[in-house]
This record gives sequence, structure tokens and C-alpha cells, in this order.
Amino acid sequence: MKLEGIDIKIEKTERRKTVSIFIERDGSVRALAPITATDDKIEGAVRAKEYQIFSKLAKWKELNQGKVNRKIVNGQSFLYLGRNYRLSIVEDSNVPLKISGGYFVLDKKYLKDAEKAFKTFYKEKAQKKIEERLELIANKFSRQPSTVKVLELQNRWASWTPKNGLNFHWKCAMAPVPVIDYIITHEMVHLKHPNHSPQFWNELDKKMPNYREYEHWLKINGVKMSM
Repeated sequence: MKLEGIDIKIEKTERRKTVSIFIERDGSVRALAPITATDDKIEGAVRAKEYQIFSKLAKWKELNQGKVNRKIVNGQSFLYLGRNYRLSIVEDSNVPLKISGGYFVLDKKYLKDAEKAFKTFYKEKAQKKIEERLELIANKFSRQPSTVKVLELQNRWASWTPKNGLNFHWKCAMAPVPVIDYIITHEMVHLKHPNHSPQFWNELDKKMPNYREYEHWLKINGVKMSM
């Protein structure tokens, strides 16, 4: 549906009881609604949240002023585990991309495929770091994930599946370790509470009392976690 020229993607799910509005990281607007809700009911709920939608979009535009457009050139900085590393393009490295001597080191032969090399690096490092941190976090929970995967998740940092699998965006490798811990903890709570219900937030607060600090970090710095 459209609201004052804004396209809003409607998704129905059995897990929802009310209509909720989300502004995705790319600025698109998504409404999650109960599977039983009629189109008229959804439209009415969306229009009732018109002020909320425009306020969130304004905030999104403000935050995205800090977006970094990175180029594959010597000296360009790239994030890894919350730190910036400048790029050094060299001849005849032993691997396409690595961190060495405080730099991202890219073999010149892979210059045309540099984005692929970065994504491969981030995926491998994210998988290893998330599994490592999950070992420390999982003992706080009675329910455990069936699988842990690192993927391209579009506008989400992580997600869970109905079969209790956890998926994480490869960009998580750009975040500081405490923020990665928050993302993992957030998804682990979803194994018990699928929705962002009051019970979910209460459980998250018990498992990580300072989660708001890391949630805020993602809101402010998430736009910088890009290629």
C-alpha cells in the first residue's frame, strides 16, 4: 500500500497479534500484521501510525548522513570487529585478502573481485567469531539453536527460523565483539519468544541488562557497516 507517496510492504504472519511498523536499514517501510487481519484493518492501523512512520523516516535520514561510500583504493578504511583498518594493495600476497601489520592487505590480482574477497573474508571471520561467542553465551539459555549460519540477510543483522536455526549477516564481523554478543543474545531470546513482546524484552533485559547500549550503537553506527 501507499501512504502519502511512501510504499509500505505488508507481511502477514501467524506469530503477530497486532500491526507493527518497521523502517528497514535501506529506508523501506514494512508492516507486519496478523495473518487474520483484513486489508481494511491493516490500512487503518497503518494510517493510525502515520506520525510514527514519518518520524522514524526522518530519523533514518538523519542517521544515514553518516553513511560511508568506500572505494577499493590504498588508504581507504574498512571496519573489522569495531576497528578501522586502512587498505594496502600489494603484489603477490599469499591470500586474496588478510589483515596484517594493522592493514587490510589485498592482493592486486584480486582488485576486480575485491568486493567478493571482502565478503568472503567477513563471512569466514563472522562464522568463526559468532560460534566462539555463542559457546560463552549459550549456557545462559535452555533452548539451543539447531544451526548457525552466516548469510546475506538484506536489512537484518540476524534472524531465527521456525526450526530454531540462527542466521547472521556477514556484516556482523564489522561490529565490536560486545555488539556481536548483543546480536547473538537477541536471537537466542527469540528461540523462546518469537515476537518482540513485553516478555521478549523482559527476558533480554535479564540476559543482558545493558543491551540498550549496544542496540543504540547499532542504530548510530550500523549505517557505516557497509562496503
